[in-house]
Amino acid sequence: MKIDPSVYRKDAKKTDKKTRGGVSDISFNRFSDKQKEDFYREFSTLIKAGVDFNQALVILTSQQRSKFLKTLFSNVNQSVVKGKSLFETIKDIPHFSPYEYYSIKIGEETRRLPEVLDELQKFFSRKKKMKRQVVSVMAYPALVLFFTFGVLYFMLKYVVPMFSTVFLQFGKELPKITQYVIKLSDNFNYFLYGFLLLLLLLVILHFAWKDKNKYKHASAKILLSIPFFGDLIRKIYLARFCQSLSLLLAAKTPLTESLELTAKMISLYPLKKAILRSKADILKGETFASSLKKHSFFNAKIVSLTTIGEGINELDKMYDGLSNQYNEDIEHSTKLIGTILEPVMIVVIGAIVGFIMVALYSPIFELSKVIQN
Repeated sequence: MKIDPSVYRKDAKKTDKKTRGGVSDISFNRFSDKQKEDFYREFSTLIKAGVDFNQALVILTSQQRSKFLKTLFSNVNQSVVKGKSLFETIKDIPHFSPYEYYSIKIGEETRRLPEVLDELQKFFSRKKKMKRQVVSVMAYPALVLFFTFGVLYFMLKYVVPMFSTVFLQFGKELPKITQYVIKLSDNFNYFLYGFLLLLLLLVILHFAWKDKNKYKHASAKILLSIPFFGDLIRKIYLARFCQSLSLLLAAKTPLTESLELTAKMISLYPLKKAILRSKADILKGETFASSLKKHSFFNAKIVSLTTIGEGINELDKMYDGLSNQYNEDIEHSTKLIGTILEPVMIVVIGAIVGFIMVALYSPIFELSKVIQN
């Protein structure tokens, strides 16, 4: 069964913010990745066992201890019983992302909903695992950075002024490095307030410009240019691209429509733009591989495997394999970043503290030379 893309175009144009299905009153709660993983796993298991939507949602609701989840699942069930599709129901709930409800739309229209729910369960399982890895990787550097900032604040606020009082009694010009640190100490509060003000301004500008394409392009370019992290972010979105496309092509959805729907699921602007341009090139008569080759976001491996997949008419299997490869690379890269980040942080922190100590002790060394002479 093919998917009608006009349905998605209509859905994309809707911006109904009214209360639907009684779910607006629970928007302040959080539907965590772990809870979503459990929800999709259990929902898929019940549907595969032949349980209808209504009974499956009733069972899932009764299993929940959280009042929030009970209300959420109950509202979803009531909406489905009234005749709405599962896609239409969860699309109006802020706790579900476009990636989720468009995936469920695909599953409903291709009659492969259990498979789609399994893929969503795997997606949130990988996402949860990656979050844990990132937290474990960043916990030590963040803790060290916090204590370093505390030490730096103490030294600039209390230690340096004590030394500067002593240095003023020398009657000689202090070394440039010492003068710089003393000036930094004298104006430390201004630098701190300026930094906090700049941070607040950036947050305000982000919310003001987040829907503008130029800002999306610029922010994504900066994000992708960050050493190590930029490459990891690129792999994460390529894995989502390959997984979504594999799912759609396996459901016998035409390539152009698959690309259109995949673009709706992707939030990273450069990749979204590249997908839509590739779709336009295919409509002009180009091959999929040649259209991907025009965009630097897609590496040589994707282009070459796409060429092979087109030749043997098994693009869905090729992209399923690519998705698995990228997920393995993401796991490896996360561990590698943790291994590299710790020594880098130690070197940077050591350099900062060492710089201040050299600046403070340089005049003392010079004074000892004068006394010896």
